[in-house]
Amino acid sequence: MALDAVGSTNDEAFRLAREGAAEITMVTARSQTGGRGRRGRTWASPPGNLYSSFLLRPDRPAAGLAELSFVAAVAAAEACSGLLPASAGVELKWPNDLLIDGAKLSGILVETEQGPDGRPVVALGIGINVAHAPEGTPYPATALSHHAAVVLEDVASALGAAVARWYGLWLDQGFAPVRAAWSAAAIRPGRPLSVRIGQETIAGGFAGIDESGALLLDLPAGTRRRVLAGDVIFQTG
Repeated sequence: MALDAVGSTNDEAFRLAREGAAEITMVTARSQTGGRGRRGRTWASPPGNLYSSFLLRPDRPAAGLAELSFVAAVAAAEACSGLLPASAGVELKWPNDLLIDGAKLSGILVETEQGPDGRPVVALGIGINVAHAPEGTPYPATALSHHAAVVLEDVASALGAAVARWYGLWLDQGFAPVRAAWSAAAIRPGRPLSVRIGQETIAGGFAGIDESGALLLDLPAGTRRRVLAGDVIFQTG
């Protein structure tokens, strides 16, 4: 479903769910007036970029739904990589950021609500910078147009196909193939990172993700820490 201006494509996906829309219904909008990112942050949504959400009804325990952010990241990376030259490699940063040359390309937001049958309904939101990158962000940002001539409709089509494929694979085979694909596209092992966890900041080297998607960080003392939630910041070195 292609819309013009909406408050949020995730909100539209939930509205469609309450009206009985089919699973994997894709909602896109030319712009959003209330776009949001992780932790309640505002997601700038001017025309020219892709704002999309997928309506999902996974028959899975709620505890495992966080894996869908990795499904979205792998699908978005696959879709974007297929439209870019090999020189513009897409990397993944935990948990679900797409990067090109260290600059952020995409944002992903997984939200859930309870359906009338008691099962979770998921709005899988994926925003991709297609025509332009936002300005004034606290992190470097980029857009597909900085690296190749791309058409917005082609990005949406590629993303829809990739999400359907990876979501189906996750339903059939669980998190293992998603984790393998995410790890293959991730930043290099050992990359120095800092992670903000509430008021605490810890530094170490990237050591991948575990079987549940938690970040593994090798600390200077020689120990390894498992991180369930936090903001990752690149360090030099």
